Order: sequence, then structure tokens, then C-alpha cells
Amino acid sequence: MRLDYSIVADWVQPGAQVLDLGCGDGSLLQRLQEEKRVHGYGLEINEENILRCVQNGINVIEQDIEKGLNNFEDKRFDTVIMSQAIQTLQRPDKALAEMLRIGREAIITFPNFGHWKARLHLAFNGRMPVSDLLPYEWYNTPNIHFCTFEDFDVLCREVNASIINREVVATYSLGRALRNLHPNLFGETALYRIRRD
Repeated sequence: MRLDYSIVADWVQPGAQVLDLGCGDGSLLQRLQEEKRVHGYGLEINEENILRCVQNGINVIEQDIEKGLNNFEDKRFDTVIMSQAIQTLQRPDKALAEMLRIGREAIITFPNFGHWKARLHLAFNGRMPVSDLLPYEWYNTPNIHFCTFEDFDVLCREVNASIINREVVATYSLGRALRNLHPNLFGETALYRIRRD
């Protein structure tokens, strides 16, 4: 299981009402239902992922996050999650504001484009990096907003959100040793738990 899923699961309260935006095949929501007995829904637009959610017994709604979340009332959910998707949206700032409107807390995870390997690749090769962390070429990537820890910290301030928790995931030994010293350089994945100020 993905390490970021374990951290997210630690942050979600047992029995919480959860909405998982861009839920993919529903793996995270399924884990939360099994381990934390949460009650929740996933939002997804990919038909194959929706089918997998249904097959796995996950409540899923076909909905495009880009078009807003007006069908949900204020503070409807205890936790709204968006894992590895905010960087793929046209307006991450609006999506984040909506998450904070409909949820008491929000959990967001994204790849850190400030990671030292991405920086070195660009510096020495002059091309956008392709790696396990970023497995797409520049022309076919779903990532349209390249975000770092520092960028997201600024966005949180702009939408009047306070950071409850921030975690850094690093898979290599050097990164694990230095991730807390300089997360923007050594963290591969950013995880934030936030709420409205």
C-alpha cells in the first residue's frame, strides 16, 4: 500500500464522513472504510475507475471537480480528500476553496516538483524530467500546475487555510534522512491536512 495512504489514514478520524475527490479506483476510500469505518463517497470522471469503484463496493459519483461542488452543502463532510490530483486541475485554488467550504478539514497530496532529482534533471538535460515520480513527457502529462511545498504554503495563506499537519514522503535513503530538514528539496510527495482559519 502507498505510504501516503497510510499517513492519510492516520489523519482521518474513525467514523468520519469523507469525500474523496478524484478517487481513482477507490483504493484509499476502501482502506478508510475497512480500517476507520468511515462513511463516504468518491468523485471520479474516468469511466474505468468508476466501474472499479462499483465493483469494489465504493459509493462513487460521476462528477467533474472543475465544474464545482455546488451539490454539496457547507461543512457536509468531516474530511475532504484529494490525493495526487490537485496539480491536474485548471484552477487548484478554486478547488481548494470548495474543499474547505464543504469539509471541516481537507487533506491534499501532490508530487513535489521542487524535488532535487527534478531540479538536476532540468539543469543538466535541459528537458522536463521523466521518472517514477513524474512518469510523463511534458506533452502528455496530466500535471498542468507544477507545485512545490513552498507554493502550496502560499496558496494556503491566500485561501485563509491553516495547516494542521504537513508530511513529507521520500523513498530513497538520502531523502528520508534530509526530508524534514529541507522538504522542498528532498520530499517527493507532499501531504497537507488543513482547515479554514
